Amino acid sequence: MHALDVLGDPVRRRILELLSEGEVSAGAIAAVIRDEFGISQPAVSQQLRVLREQGFAVVRPQGQRRLYAVDPNGPREAREWLSTFDGFWMPKLAALDTELARGRRQRRLAVQAEATDAAVPDAEPADASHDDHDPDAGDRPTGPDLKET
Repeated sequence: MHALDVLGDPVRRRILELLSEGEVSAGAIAAVIRDEFGISQPAVSQQLRVLREQGFAVVRPQGQRRLYAVDPNGPREAREWLSTFDGFWMPKLAALDTELARGRRQRRLAVQAEATDAAVPDAEPADASHDDHDPDAGDRPTGPDLKET
C-alpha cells in the first residue's frame, strides 16, 4: 500500500492526528473514532493495524493496554514522495508569499500615512504675518491705536 493510500482514509488521518499529540491508548483512540465516525472498536483496531503495518504508527504494550504513537518513518516517506512535486508548486507559493508581503507593506504604509496626517496640526494661514498681534504680548492685542498699560 502506498503512503498516500494510507493517508487517503479519513479515519486513519484522524487517528494520526490523535497520535501526533503523543502516545494514546487503543481504548482512547477507539472511543474518539467511535464518537466521530460511528465505527466499532474492531474496525478501529483494523485501522490501527494498517497504520502499524505501513510504518505510520508504533505500539508499545503497557500491562493490558496498548499505547500507540506516530512512527516518523511513515510520514517521512510520504513527504519524500510528495517532495518530487516541489518544483511545480514551490515557485507559485514563493510568488504568493511575495504578493502577500507586498499587500501587508502597502497596508502598513497607508496606516502610517494616516497617523502622520492626523498628528500634523493645520499650518498657519499664509497671511498670518500681517495681523496686529504681538506674539510676545500674550493675548493682549497691540497696534498704533492702542496704548500699552
